[in-house]
Amino acid sequence: MVRTGTEASNPRSAALDRMSTLEIVTLMNEEDATVPAAVERALPAVAAAVDATVTRLRRGGRLIYVGAGTSGRIAVLDAVECVPTFSVPPTLVQAIMAGGEAALTQSIEDVEDDADAAAAEIAGRSVGPNDMVAGVAASGRTPFVLGGLQAARDRGASTIGISNNEPAPLLELADHPIAAITGPEVLAGSTRLKSGTAQKLICNMLTTATMVRMGKVYDDRMIDVAIGNTKLRARAEGIVADLVGCPVEQAARLLDAADEEVKTAVLMGLEDIDAMAARQRLDTAGGYLRQALD
Repeated sequence: MVRTGTEASNPRSAALDRMSTLEIVTLMNEEDATVPAAVERALPAVAAAVDATVTRLRRGGRLIYVGAGTSGRIAVLDAVECVPTFSVPPTLVQAIMAGGEAALTQSIEDVEDDADAAAAEIAGRSVGPNDMVAGVAASGRTPFVLGGLQAARDRGASTIGISNNEPAPLLELADHPIAAITGPEVLAGSTRLKSGTAQKLICNMLTTATMVRMGKVYDDRMIDVAIGNTKLRARAEGIVADLVGCPVEQAARLLDAADEEVKTAVLMGLEDIDAMAARQRLDTAGGYLRQALD
C-alpha cells in the first residue's frame, strides 16, 4: 500500500535510527523550517476565515473548535489562552475534544472514530447560525471532526476546516477550507510534528487576528488582558504607562481607579476623564479604544 501526505515516509529520514543524535535533531529542525512556507500558502484562506469569524462573533456567536488527539489538544490550548489574553468569557472560544478532558493528559485513540459523539456535543452546545465551528485534523478525515462539522452545518453554523492533506473530506465539507500541506513527517505518520506545528500557527492567527478585529488590541498591546497575577499586573501597568505616556506609578493609580481594566485606564489617562466617563465612551464606541479616542 502506497501512503501519501502526512502518512508517507520521508526520504530524508529513511535512516533515522542510524543517525547520530545531532543528525536527528538537525534534520528535525530543517524539516520544521519548511512549515512557515506551507502556512504562507494558506494565508488568503486563513484571512477569509478570520473575517467570517469576526462577522459571527459580532452577531453574538462563538468560535468552537473540534479536534481529536494532537489536533484537539492544540485547539484546546488556543481556546483556553483567549480568556486571559483578551478577557473574553470562556464560552466565546471553545474546544470540543474527542474523549473530553481525560484525553488532554492521556491518549485515548478510539474516541476519534466516534462521529456521533461530536454531533452530540454540537447539539449540546446549541450551536446555531451565529456560530463558527472549526474542525482541525491533520489527515482531514477524522470521523469525530467530520461528524462535528456536519452537525454544525446541519444547524446552520459556518465552518472552517484545517487540514495538512489535500484533497481531504474535511476541506470539502468546510465553508472555509485551510490546507497547510506540510508533507511527510520525519517520523512517518507522527502528525504531532510538522502538522501540529502548522496547526498551532494557524490557530494562533485565527484567534489573534479575530481579537484584533474585535477591538481587543490597540497598536500591538493587549488592552483587554486579564490581570490574574503579579506578572500580568506589571504587564498591564507597562501597557498603560506606554500608551498614556506616564510614569508607571501613575499607570498603577489609573489601573486601580479603573478596577484593573486596561482599556478603561488608558482612556482615562489620555482624555483626563474618570472611569465612568471612560466606560461610557467605550460603550458608545462598541468597545473599540481607537474609536473612543476619535
